[in-house]
Amino acid sequence: MPESDKVAKQDPIIQLIVFRLGEEEYGIRIEQVKEVTITPDIARMPKTPSFVKGIANLRGDIIAVIDLEERFNLNAAAEPMPAVSYTMAIEAKEYTIGIIVREVPQPLSIAQSVIEQAPEFIQDANINDKYIEGIAKIGPRIIVVLDMLKLLTPAEIMQLQPAATSSATHSRTTS
Repeated sequence: MPESDKVAKQDPIIQLIVFRLGEEEYGIRIEQVKEVTITPDIARMPKTPSFVKGIANLRGDIIAVIDLEERFNLNAAAEPMPAVSYTMAIEAKEYTIGIIVREVPQPLSIAQSVIEQAPEFIQDANINDKYIEGIAKIGPRIIVVLDMLKLLTPAEIMQLQPAATSSATHSRTTS
């Protein structure tokens, strides 16, 4: 696109919820985040991957809670979670999951053009279908923007379904 076209068109502003995993900053588009809350009590579930911490009751819905630090094999996963952690509820079509994070996630508005496509070598290393939407560079900060709807593989979603069925059944019967 010629430079003059870029100036002529309004650069859309997107809102991210930014959080820390290990030493890095990650962002999720705000429309993918249903809510952020102090992590509720988590009940462990048998036969789930180690990054699935268990299930929790979030305002009457039973959701699976996952630890992205462990999912991404980041060093901080070796450190225990602080006494108070936060959970971001992410709503997809088939399921709602909770992402556990160490500190309060922060909103951030940025221009769409700030997000650059992630290099192919990063994407190819991921077994999932390109869940890194891009890389946002804001001054010295680098924020990895995730597409949470592509984060889990279909097999992982199926493993979470037993935990999610009561939630799905609940929403069907009350709608």
